[in-house]
Amino acid sequence: MGAIYKREMLAYFTCPTGYVFAAIFFAISGVIFSITTFGAQTTSTNLYFAFILVSFIVLIPLLTMKLLSEERKTRTEQIILTSPVSLMGVITAKFFAAYTLFAGTLIASSFLNILTLCRLARTQEDVISKLNLPTVIGSVIGILLIGAVFISIGLFLSALTEAQIVAAVSSIGAFIFLYILSLLPSLIANSAVRTVIRWFSVFDRFYPFTSGVFDITAVVYYISLTVVFLSLTIRVYEKRRWA
Repeated sequence: MGAIYKREMLAYFTCPTGYVFAAIFFAISGVIFSITTFGAQTTSTNLYFAFILVSFIVLIPLLTMKLLSEERKTRTEQIILTSPVSLMGVITAKFFAAYTLFAGTLIASSFLNILTLCRLARTQEDVISKLNLPTVIGSVIGILLIGAVFISIGLFLSALTEAQIVAAVSSIGAFIFLYILSLLPSLIANSAVRTVIRWFSVFDRFYPFTSGVFDITAVVYYISLTVVFLSLTIRVYEKRRWA
């Protein structure tokens, strides 16, 4: 598992994928942060993190679209199927490689943005309000959890096709569906239906984190959903192994 993880991490930086993802992430993060904090003359980061979540619809497929689809296209997936490493080990290693790049980029960009904001707050205290660190930390934790879910979904969809474009487009479609699902409760009059939709909504469970509240039920939900899609990916390869 360790060898596969190192190979996947190396692959991100021996081809443009890792650099493109990081560059786009930093660019989008910087622009959004400038508009929602400096432009609005506030230290509230809630709007910034909300837009970052929406940007995942396009960004995360960049990480996941080639993880397994490329193996199938180049016929190297036979190595996975006959590897002495368990399927769980292979799939988990690929997941953690993508997640490491995602988490590292998110934490680095958030740190740089917040550091800049803290410096601004010390020099313009009469213009902007005080930075609320608990909400920042909570938002980052929430985004890290949602990122794990999205990467596991992207990995699963990548296992279903040999075309990277198809994997990327299907991932974008799945993420858009999840986003629309979070908007439906405001359009539905029935309170019971609204409650059910909000319970399943990935985005609705993020909101407590933006208030600095560590919601353990949301943590369990995100981890469980991640495990479900990783298990489905393993199941796909188990079927191919015995096909």
